[in-house]
Amino acid sequence: MTVLVLNAGYEPLHTVSVPHAIRMLVRHVAEIHEAEQDSNFGLFPRPRVVRLLRYVVMKWRYGSQPRWSRRGVLKRDDHTCAYCGRHATTIDHVKPLSRGGARTCWLNTVAACGGTSRSCNARKADKLPEEAGMRLRFAPRVPTWGELHSVVVCP
Repeated sequence: MTVLVLNAGYEPLHTVSVPHAIRMLVRHVAEIHEAEQDSNFGLFPRPRVVRLLRYVVMKWRYGSQPRWSRRGVLKRDDHTCAYCGRHATTIDHVKPLSRGGARTCWLNTVAACGGTSRSCNARKADKLPEEAGMRLRFAPRVPTWGELHSVVVCP
């Protein structure tokens, strides 16, 4: 279970684990904004939403693009294979590393289905998509911070 963290101005920042939220309460960094009914975590009610007591400036988030990560590529592509549209479990380098493609570049990586010898990632291997007879269903792009750190508020 995760806990939504709000900035002092009530803007959603991110989510944390319940123990992390309790540590924030103990250190007097945050206060409980919403808690579970009849459920405690030690001395505290189990929080669903906490609010920071001091405002956190996030201009770092808007000054540069997000750092590349495998998890980010999968989230950006909604765990959908860029070649066939099935559920993606791995990433593929559009221009293979063996041909000088960048390892950690948003524009050279897409989500792909993998794990079997018939998966798109295995079929493409170290070829360009055109050489493997495959085409991208969508072009790789640099995601926004909001896409990677979307916060879901449960009712």
